[in-house]
Amino acid sequence: MRWIVFLAATAFFAWVSRHALRNPLSHGFYRFFAWECILALVLLNFPVWTLNPFAAHQIASWSLLLISLALVINALCLLRKVGQPSADRGDAELLAFERTSTLVTTGTFRFIRHPMYASLLFLAWGAFLKDISWAGLALAAGASIALFCTALRDEAECCKYFGAPYADYMKTSKRFIPFVF
Repeated sequence: MRWIVFLAATAFFAWVSRHALRNPLSHGFYRFFAWECILALVLLNFPVWTLNPFAAHQIASWSLLLISLALVINALCLLRKVGQPSADRGDAELLAFERTSTLVTTGTFRFIRHPMYASLLFLAWGAFLKDISWAGLALAAGASIALFCTALRDEAECCKYFGAPYADYMKTSKRFIPFVF
């Protein structure tokens, strides 16, 4: 059953990423591989998600998963309201909510440039903590590396589109974790 879910979700991710997968210089190219690692990690550890719910690793895991959820909801709302996505941005590799016409530097974005990628990092490590294993560690590390590469490519794209204001914004914000990294 897990293989069927993996293949179906992979087909969906590939369809969503179809334009980005043709362009290794787009951030979506690397994001696809992060999604794949996270998907594999979630499916690997899914059977134990609710076992021993008050164990320290489960509490840490659920904390990371809740932070992940809060980050993605907040980021999507800010991108939609402040970023004012526009169909005028012709980058085929961008998803609809990523086609922002205004640089978002408020809310969560005031402190971190990539709250959605941070959300995926917290999701990966939260899923890893459900059942710690070498395979899980490899998948969480793979997702982290792919998300780091995603962020680097996204920053290059934003510098190109927004110019100096984005370069200035990079000096006042961190990549994933406020005040740290």
